[in-house]
Amino acid sequence: MFTHSRSFGERSFDWLNALLMLGLCIITLYPFYNIVITSFNDPTDAARGGITLWPRQFSIENYRMVFQDDNIIRAFIVTIGRTVIGTATAVVFTAAFAYGVSKNELMGRRVFLLMAIFTMYFSGGIIPYYLLVAKYLHLKGTFLAYIIPNLFSVFNAIIMLTFFKGLPKEIEESAKIDGANELRIFFQLILPVSKPVLATVALYNAVFHWNSWYDAMLFGSEQLVTLQQILMQIISSNSNVSLAASNLGLGNVTAASLKLATMVITTVPIVLTYPFVQKYFVQGVMIGSVKG
Repeated sequence: MFTHSRSFGERSFDWLNALLMLGLCIITLYPFYNIVITSFNDPTDAARGGITLWPRQFSIENYRMVFQDDNIIRAFIVTIGRTVIGTATAVVFTAAFAYGVSKNELMGRRVFLLMAIFTMYFSGGIIPYYLLVAKYLHLKGTFLAYIIPNLFSVFNAIIMLTFFKGLPKEIEESAKIDGANELRIFFQLILPVSKPVLATVALYNAVFHWNSWYDAMLFGSEQLVTLQQILMQIISSNSNVSLAASNLGLGNVTAASLKLATMVITTVPIVLTYPFVQKYFVQGVMIGSVKG
């Protein structure tokens, strides 16, 4: 079998390419790494700066401060509940719409698609949106304000629509011969073979719900504050941080160190979800480019 020996230029290009990618990875990841190690450093010592590779004086005072705050614990629970429930319902709702409009025989199919696509380019604005959710749907101050307005995404629906159109028609035809109705076909046949696109859309929705704070500010209440909303409040205002720290017996905690610890707590959980959907995510995001 003929083998082609790689030239010096080809090997040099591979090495340069690898070094370039390594440099880009370091540039991308180091800021977050620095936040993590600084958050584990003694707050007073961290104020002097100069922490680059590891904590100079290891301490967990920042995290003790965060987790002793009942508001943050409650916000953590609300955010997890919102992310799990919001992602599950949004994926099923969007998939049901996409599966329906993927059928050419559906009456009014083009009208439904045009109505959905229209909302991608035009919207009523913040005030009509607020009036709709708060006044007419009466969702202000309820947990459903986080779920119902975010059930559907046109972008995600188009991704799912493209995937469903590529599925073999024989799957549905054989099921209909056996007497299965559309709901049974959708839940028992279509969804199980759609793991790549479902994982992709689920990840998009999970990141959105986990990071969302604006709708929490508009429609939430003191009992429904989200983790990102608290982070925004901490970042935008340093007031009462020293007082809260002294009340908890953590007087050396600074506003800056509290920000860093809260950033880590709000970021790590969603980052940890990526490895579980990675094998489906790459395939899912390529659907539009391959089949579109």
